Amino acid sequence: MNPAKPLSLPLFDPRSIPVLGIDSHLAGIGLDRLTPQALRDRFRHPPMWTPEHSVEKKFSDRPPALAAVLLPLVMRDELMLLLTERSTNLSTHSGQIAFPGGRTDEADRDAVDTALREAEEEVALPRHHVEVLGTLPTYVTGSAFIITPVVALVKPGFQLQPNPGEVADVFEVPLGFLMNPAHHRRHETEFGGVLRQWLSMPYTEPMGEAAGSESRERYIWGATAGMLRNFYRFLSA
Repeated sequence: MNPAKPLSLPLFDPRSIPVLGIDSHLAGIGLDRLTPQALRDRFRHPPMWTPEHSVEKKFSDRPPALAAVLLPLVMRDELMLLLTERSTNLSTHSGQIAFPGGRTDEADRDAVDTALREAEEEVALPRHHVEVLGTLPTYVTGSAFIITPVVALVKPGFQLQPNPGEVADVFEVPLGFLMNPAHHRRHETEFGGVLRQWLSMPYTEPMGEAAGSESRERYIWGATAGMLRNFYRFLSA
């Protein structure tokens, strides 16, 4: 999501901000409710619910811009969420963990079209592998992007090719891990005289022997974690 002009982004290491609390008192979503058919049924018959995170406090005076992201749930033995690590040369949110997605183009038919197009452009995820389930409420970032999250099932068998200008890495996280609030941590810090609050969901990714290490931390936080928390609220309602 490249803005029309450079942004003055908050400069801090989110890992250095203390944890205020962990939401282990909230019930997780059972794996029986995290199956492809269970999710199809939930989107066909959505409950009454309210998103927990909707609008971040602004840190930019740029005009709002529409965008969409894809929450691609790969249908393996258990559902796995496909995430990206943004390239460090990007002007916004560089190096952060994100969903595939970006700014809406004039030629896009709707938010779903934006999300699918961006996923193709960023990681070469083919549309014919994607079954769109529905959308979640919009999420407005501090950089003034009005994001529509598009939730979809993805049939395995694809071969990804990350665009090096936008994506440094692609990986998968078990959906069951992300839908367990025992892994949701709360933080806050002051920036520019404004108290900002957010969630983090650090995931320790097992690495194979060929990688030369036992594990790697994927630090999921900010808007990505906020939209995942809304997904949790949608499934737990």
